[in-house]
Amino acid sequence: MKSNHSRRVVLASTSPRRQELIASLHIPYEIHPSHADEHTPTDWTPDQIVEGLSLRKAKAVYEQIGGPSEDAVIVGSDTIVVLGDQVLGKPADDADAFRMLKSLQGRIHQVYTGVACIDAATGQSLVRHKMTRVVMKELTDAKIEAYIRSGEPRDKAGAYGIQGLGSTLVESIEGCYFTVVGLPVSLLSDMLSEFGIDVL
Repeated sequence: MKSNHSRRVVLASTSPRRQELIASLHIPYEIHPSHADEHTPTDWTPDQIVEGLSLRKAKAVYEQIGGPSEDAVIVGSDTIVVLGDQVLGKPADDADAFRMLKSLQGRIHQVYTGVACIDAATGQSLVRHKMTRVVMKELTDAKIEAYIRSGEPRDKAGAYGIQGLGSTLVESIEGCYFTVVGLPVSLLSDMLSEFGIDVL
């Protein structure tokens, strides 16, 4: 399919990190929050969770703006942190953030991010995900509490953000850094090209 930079991308997210990452691709985009329900069945695997929620978010926006004359691609994304068989979403409060960070410190965990793209004109969809392994440093309670006081953990899966102060908590990663931030841009660019939007 021929590249068409006039097609815009509609990001079904209010996440500042995802907005920054999609802006870095230098393609026309706009923000349209999905307000989709984020509950999932307890027996879903991590990849089912992030792919299912990404598609649900994109579909919620498609149902609002989709139509034959809508020359856009809707992008939904979701990120979770997985420690063993436990899925960590966003913390409910500071105590929950402490619990999450205490459990992650000194251990290896996985971060999954799903990406869903829907052609707003046709309803055609594509859903994929990436996984990155993260090793977190051993942390004292005082260090965890100081990080929580920064306010950074409040809206982030696993109660940390690798692109901010949370970077000081991480020992190493194996995989895509942007998967941990919340939008694997290399994967997204490949998916957008299938809808006729070539980043480069």
